[in-house]
Amino acid sequence: MRNIKLISLILFLTVLTMNCKSEGKEMATNKTVYDYSAVNIDGDTVNLSDYKGKVLLIVNTASECGFTPQYEGLQEVYTKYKDQGFEVLAFPCNQFGGQEPGEKSEIKEFCSTKFSTTFPLFDKIDVNGKNAHPLYIYLKSEQSGLITDDIKWNFTKFLIGKDGVPNNRYSPQTTPAKIAPDIEKLLNQ
Repeated sequence: MRNIKLISLILFLTVLTMNCKSEGKEMATNKTVYDYSAVNIDGDTVNLSDYKGKVLLIVNTASECGFTPQYEGLQEVYTKYKDQGFEVLAFPCNQFGGQEPGEKSEIKEFCSTKFSTTFPLFDKIDVNGKNAHPLYIYLKSEQSGLITDDIKWNFTKFLIGKDGVPNNRYSPQTTPAKIAPDIEKLLNQ
């Protein structure tokens, strides 16, 4: 009899825990990128709700990385789709091999002179760890990574639908050109 009570208690606690986790996940999925803000490269706070109704590609970037030439591809997809309601939001990050050591003005000048970028650049942030930007905590919770949810390297990309909900996560090796069909699909929804 004692074993039955113990098993019943364990089952009850397991179901209760699963319900709590489920409710927490439901609450988290009610959020969108529009619930967050970030400081841009010029030091101004930007509410991401300013991008409501647009398809977004959010990318953690670095100036001294083997993937840095992807700035060119990011600019190409931005130029191609910006008039259809698309934005690239670049978040410089120095957490991977110290490959973004520059100050804001250096990052801005590098991007504009080397790659002629015209899409929004934001202030340098952390994407992992205790100081991770809240936007990235949200993105990682909504789009899992391989093995862990942490960002593995520079130029990890998140594609966001017009509703502000993350639609897909792409590895650093995935070029912006390969994401273009997914961008078009979301723009046409």
